[in-house]
Amino acid sequence: MGFRFAEKIKLAVLVLTGFDISSYLTYCQFWKNRKQFKNFDIVQLINENSFFCNYRYEKKILDYLFGYNKKVFLLSSGDDYVYVNYNFEHRENPSIVQPYLARKIEDKNFSNVLKYRTKPFENLHYYIYDKIRGVIATDVDYHIPLQNHPKYLGLIPSPMNIDRFPKSELEVNGKIVIFHGINRESYFKKGNDYFEEALEIIQKKYGEKAEIIIAENIPYKQFINLYERAHILLDQLYGHDQGSNGLEGMTKGKVVFTNASIQFEKHYNLTEKVAINGLPDVDYLVNELSFLIENPSEIKIIGKRARDFVEKEHEYVRIAEKYLEVWNKKGIV
Repeated sequence: MGFRFAEKIKLAVLVLTGFDISSYLTYCQFWKNRKQFKNFDIVQLINENSFFCNYRYEKKILDYLFGYNKKVFLLSSGDDYVYVNYNFEHRENPSIVQPYLARKIEDKNFSNVLKYRTKPFENLHYYIYDKIRGVIATDVDYHIPLQNHPKYLGLIPSPMNIDRFPKSELEVNGKIVIFHGINRESYFKKGNDYFEEALEIIQKKYGEKAEIIIAENIPYKQFINLYERAHILLDQLYGHDQGSNGLEGMTKGKVVFTNASIQFEKHYNLTEKVAINGLPDVDYLVNELSFLIENPSEIKIIGKRARDFVEKEHEYVRIAEKYLEVWNKKGIV
């Protein structure tokens, strides 16, 4: 109750005066501790809006970071000016802009994306790009819009600490267990409406061969226990490359319905599936799920490939070495 009341007060002040309390308080906290943010060889910004402030206070923080550190780099990871505008201009490109344009998502629930199409965030984008030494994409989705940009330094995949996930082989003896975790806040962004419709058909078609687990708003321990039992995970649609949940499932050797497009396969020179490319097409999802249920040996094969792929392309020590290589590359001024 207290948090919601504070949010309402903050919103009321913003609407009435244009003053963003959260941005101001973040800036004050930064300024109080500013001596801890200077004299570094490398600063890596995680996003164009790393501090989640409005333009005024974000720029104040960035002014300090650019002024008191040697090299500053940027990640294109999540929504930013280039990625969001590319997807509005290329509506055929799979992204969360597609369900928004289909009017499944209201403006108020898409504000963290739409803000990058406003003038203040356009100005922030050009300010950052003028100051940084270069920008690095974290997956194929962000790589595509940045190709041929003069400050683009290439794609470095997201790191996974695979030591936390001991290698194991899926046991596929009885029912095929399909897990679908739902977060209502990102329901349409993830394509959950398509997943749910496909699962209804699968339940009727394979009642004795498949067990479907749908988890929503349950305690974390219970969530993990259900998740661990699964052979197949339904993660997300609308994209080219996996997010953190998809990668974790692949690390555990499960078959994940996620973003694994042709562009993704080409980038990593893949000739066999390491995940199932999710598409907003119920018939397609039903066909892919049906194939796996009827051919359980394929589940073990794809699951093993998934784990091998993560070990090869996302192992965290190797990823750290790639960052060091790019940061220290000669010619970056």
